[in-house]
Amino acid sequence: MFDALSERLESAWKSLRGQDKISESNVQSALREVRRALLEADVNLEVVKTFVAQVREQALGAQVIAGVTPDQQFIKIVNDELVRVMGETNAPLAQAGTPPTIVLMAGLQGTGKTTATAKLALHLRKQNRTTMLVATDVYRPAAVDQLVTLGRQIDVPVFELGTEANPVDIARQGVAQAKTDGIDTVIVDTAGRLQIDPKMMAELADIKQAIQPHEVLLVVDAMTGQEAANLTRTFHDEIGITGAVLTKLDGDSRGGAALSVRQISGQPIKFVGVGEKVEALQPFYPDRMASRILGMGDVLTLVEKAQEEIDIADAEKMQKKIMEAEFDFDDFLKQMRLMKRMGSLGGIMKMIPGMGKLSSEQLEQGETQLKRVEAMINSMTRQERKNPKLLSGSPSRRRRIAKGSGYGDKDVGKLVSDFQKMRSLMQQMGSGGGMPGMGGGMPGMGGGMPGMGGGGLPGMGGPPPGFRGYSGGKKKKKAKKKKGFGQL
Repeated sequence: MFDALSERLESAWKSLRGQDKISESNVQSALREVRRALLEADVNLEVVKTFVAQVREQALGAQVIAGVTPDQQFIKIVNDELVRVMGETNAPLAQAGTPPTIVLMAGLQGTGKTTATAKLALHLRKQNRTTMLVATDVYRPAAVDQLVTLGRQIDVPVFELGTEANPVDIARQGVAQAKTDGIDTVIVDTAGRLQIDPKMMAELADIKQAIQPHEVLLVVDAMTGQEAANLTRTFHDEIGITGAVLTKLDGDSRGGAALSVRQISGQPIKFVGVGEKVEALQPFYPDRMASRILGMGDVLTLVEKAQEEIDIADAEKMQKKIMEAEFDFDDFLKQMRLMKRMGSLGGIMKMIPGMGKLSSEQLEQGETQLKRVEAMINSMTRQERKNPKLLSGSPSRRRRIAKGSGYGDKDVGKLVSDFQKMRSLMQQMGSGGGMPGMGGGMPGMGGGMPGMGGGGLPGMGGPPPGFRGYSGGKKKKKAKKKKGFGQL
């Protein structure tokens, strides 16, 4: 999402490289690039003016730190200002002293509000909070059915009275039912409305008055750019909101909404939607978002995603198999599927420091290579997966696998050869307490992602066999970043 913004900001740093200090003369060109980057990202004009003025003031007044170059110092200043503009800290969801906590979801038509409602319910369920959904959208065809289907998918009850009942009555009775059932949090999904629709806005105000929610979350489409901030301010003036949920952050939006909502509306972004799947909702952390914008990755979010998927007992078994050189193709396939559950390859790579600049073409090649490897492994017998050595000295087995997977004998041969080398290397490095080039790492996360050159899949120490990965950029610089990731 922030690719264009990141590239523009990169040109701002370049104007300061080779300088011995930040001065009035050389900072102007950098600020000009920052201003242009923000405007092209569709950031609200008022926010841009304030942002640039703050960065200029801090840059000119900054003390020169020994060992830090002017461009590095300027990046730090911009990073701090990005964090400040977006809210500085994560704003957690309110929790009532006496259950249930009532959350009212509002939004314009087509923002993904109903899906965001289900995503929030699943997020809370993972925190061991019982939830109930209430369907009050009686206007949009199949809206109630959609929420019921989503509720069934995530195993969360949905209260609904059909499409003939009054939305205010549905909301009131739904909250009462949640109290009776001892539900911790009730989330009320309302009908999408137009900003200029007085009748629908009045109905939303009536629902709010009837149930007295602890949170009123406005679901905002990130694709609307700076207009998202104005929408948030309007809803806040007319209804009174406590926060926003930014959806479609994984799309082609330019980032303006994320940088504008808090500054213009005064209300924090509490969650962001990063995909179509019901699991694709994340708490919003301004510091992590600033890091992504500046191309520094988001390791903390990546680790949290991994922790959700990784079973510690399985990770310990995997570590033991690596140490004893018993890691087989079944284990490898399991690790590949684990990464798929964590999200798309592109989404994961952008969270790794230094990997955000990989092009769409390079990421597509990585996805293709992973599919090729999976197809070849799936063409192996169970015995061959468990004992890869059977394939080393058997051309006939490799030919059969090649024919079954639709690839050449050389492809299978390279897969087997690379796997054996990787397994030996992992055993050698594993005995020293870490994976190749990773300096340790958390259980199940000993490696990086395909394309890191020396990293592999979660729990792996090398690149996927048969996958050469990204070879661009300076090798020394990449290795340094990769090491830093593994040590976290």
